[in-house]
Amino acid sequence: MAQTNILLEAGTNELEVVEFFLDETSSSADAAADTDGHPGGNTVYRGYYGVNVAKVLEIIRMPKVTELPEVQHPSVLGAFNLRSRIIPLVDLSMWLEKKHVGNQEQAKTIVTEFNNVTTAFMVSGVNRIHRISWESVEPPSQYVAAISNNTVIGVVQLEGRIVFLLDLEKVVANLNPKLGLRLDDLGEDWVNVGYRALIADDSALVREMQRDLLEKAGFAVEIVSNGRLAWERLLDFKSRAEEGRRPITDFVHVVVSDIEMPVMDGLNLTSRIKEDPVLSALPVLLFSSLITDKLRHKGQSVGADDQISKPEVTQLAKRALALIKERESRQTERQTDEGV
Repeated sequence: MAQTNILLEAGTNELEVVEFFLDETSSSADAAADTDGHPGGNTVYRGYYGVNVAKVLEIIRMPKVTELPEVQHPSVLGAFNLRSRIIPLVDLSMWLEKKHVGNQEQAKTIVTEFNNVTTAFMVSGVNRIHRISWESVEPPSQYVAAISNNTVIGVVQLEGRIVFLLDLEKVVANLNPKLGLRLDDLGEDWVNVGYRALIADDSALVREMQRDLLEKAGFAVEIVSNGRLAWERLLDFKSRAEEGRRPITDFVHVVVSDIEMPVMDGLNLTSRIKEDPVLSALPVLLFSSLITDKLRHKGQSVGADDQISKPEVTQLAKRALALIKERESRQTERQTDEGV
């Protein structure tokens, strides 16, 4: 089953989700009956999960896998050849600390690409593609986050089923720490006078890492967990600026936003900012694993000033500062032309 290209206009706060399932075993003394009808014992549970279509290259049958000599985690089953590309295969059940049941040969493989890395995940089966609004996606509770290895980024009800949206970025980053966020040397000529950045990202870990790294780069940073909270914060800045007859840059200089977020995504947030007569002057930088050559047009269509693929925090700091400086330069030229 190859991915079908469903047209989805950017900025509508919608996403398309591939729904798949994992057949797992669970042992509980309180289980009413096992699969043979006997009290207690092992029971088969089907868990439903989802991933953004934008991250899926294709869905294939279980390939022939070659074991790797050294692996960081037992969930890495090995690698396979797909059209001359060697792709690692991860048993998603094992990563989630669940025991997969069923014939492995009948399993499906979801091939993904994000952060410029291609990875495949073994699942029990695939249902269908859904189009949903981010407003219908609820952030996971602390309990759900904890029992899922902090891999669930959202929860949504689809056709009467509870579906957990997974943060496959976290899986890949944990399997290969080199893919995590890092701040390299900014250079001797780096100068930042404490410009203010507003960051929106639904991952608590990524938010704190971004704040820490950008503060080291000299930014004053405020963080929020989704686009809606970022929008409300920006409206508050706008109101205070207008009341005090002050420029919006007294409160914020640049907005850095993830794309995938519950309630309001980064594309919809960017669209709102660029349609606002006051806030539109603020540079918006999209920082997401979904920044690829194939998907870059979505950010451009809503007016994003720049787009960077995670985990390049060094480029994020440099390009955020460049956008601020460019805005200040344009404003100075405008004031000169007006004779101010």
